[in-house]
Amino acid sequence: MFTLDRVLLAEAAYLLVVLAVCLVVIRDTRNTAKTLAYLLLVIFLPGVGIAVYFAFGINYRKRKLYARKLDGDEHLRDRLGPHLSQATGHWLAADPQLAADAKALDQQPEQGPPAITADNDVRVLTNGEEKFPALMEALEQARHHIHLEYYICEPGAVADAIKAVLMRKARAGVQVRFIYDDFGSRAIRGRWLKELRAAGVEAFPFNRVRLLLLANRLNYRNHRKVVVVDGRCAFMGGINLSDRYVNRPGDQRLHWRDTHVRVEGSGALFLQYLFLCDWNFCSGQSIAPSAAYFPAPAHRSLGTGMLMAASGPDSPLPTILLTLVRAITMARHEVLVTTPYFIPGDSIIDALRVASLSGVKVRLLVPGISDSGFVDAAARSYYGEVMEAGVEVYRYTKGFIHAKTVVVDDRIAIIGTANMDHRSFELNFEVNATFLGTAMATTLRRAFMHDIADAERIDATAWAQRPFYKVMPERLARLVSPLL
Repeated sequence: MFTLDRVLLAEAAYLLVVLAVCLVVIRDTRNTAKTLAYLLLVIFLPGVGIAVYFAFGINYRKRKLYARKLDGDEHLRDRLGPHLSQATGHWLAADPQLAADAKALDQQPEQGPPAITADNDVRVLTNGEEKFPALMEALEQARHHIHLEYYICEPGAVADAIKAVLMRKARAGVQVRFIYDDFGSRAIRGRWLKELRAAGVEAFPFNRVRLLLLANRLNYRNHRKVVVVDGRCAFMGGINLSDRYVNRPGDQRLHWRDTHVRVEGSGALFLQYLFLCDWNFCSGQSIAPSAAYFPAPAHRSLGTGMLMAASGPDSPLPTILLTLVRAITMARHEVLVTTPYFIPGDSIIDALRVASLSGVKVRLLVPGISDSGFVDAAARSYYGEVMEAGVEVYRYTKGFIHAKTVVVDDRIAIIGTANMDHRSFELNFEVNATFLGTAMATTLRRAFMHDIADAERIDATAWAQRPFYKVMPERLARLVSPLL
């Protein structure tokens, strides 16, 4: 039987626990917005908020989970740095303007091998209709190895067709290595993976999640979509291995708009380096760099300049965020942004507003149809802020836009795996490619203009006058947006 004294004692004990957790949140969370969001959860959702923080909020990053990965990455970097720099030096001297842009955009000069290359043949792939045939063709041509790394792999026509090629290649003696995110690709657990491994394909989850609901590593996801074939041809971008990315004539499913890129040249070597860092970590192996994995750059005339940016929980700096902010601040005439999730934080918001107020034409393309109502509500809370500064915001109405691209003037184009949100900047393992020069900027600008033909522009005045009942849910969602 409970007495008043026992009730009071239990309440006091609970308050002490809440206070202790709040102090831990304040001590360990560097981002002010995240700190406030976690404090709100802990205080106003008794028990649940504390569980959420200890499951997802504690920064186990370098201290535990990724200490071994950091050591392995540094070892590989030291061995590869001189080799990859061969693809950079001659180009930096050949084009001073592009070299200046590359140096201005390089936000990780001390974190890895030189990420600037120039002898690349690049092809933009729109939607799964273009990406998957090109990928299948490259896989069929593999002679030594195939390396794949995906956030989502879902059984279906697309993934099963690629699986069949991988199994056949592995049986023929090609080394096939596959990294999958254990959360995003949970649908392939079981027979799908067993069949793949039985054929000789090596497959490992990046972070094995054994207890889905209370696993901190669930918070740190490998969101990269990277394929490297024989060290010469590579793919990266926003398209996962799933049927949802293919739009077939007469299909009643939601139209899916996305962007990927095929790279042939020294840019593939950086993606190879990135893959092997991830592979050695998740597999427990130690694959040493060799000519088979890092073939000498082909002797060719200068092609597309390419600067790679990779970041994740193992990064000392949010490299992708810094690169995006730097690119926006370099704009003189125009900035075109496409992102499916716009929860940008102060740095991106301020960069867009400063650019717009400086006379740069800034356009933002976001989904009109979202795959997450809660995330969409949080994103809508930011539209008014940028529109007040003159940014044009368009909502894509043809389907769901999942592309992650940025175009700056006629000289910078960015394609990658990172969304414009806190998760991509701080929690996920991501990779973006920045292309320098007119050709890629023109291609992506043309794609952007084609997409906004299927979008509606938000009227800034009408948006600012929306009723309270529409604005309030967005503001509430924004309170926890740093945690999304």
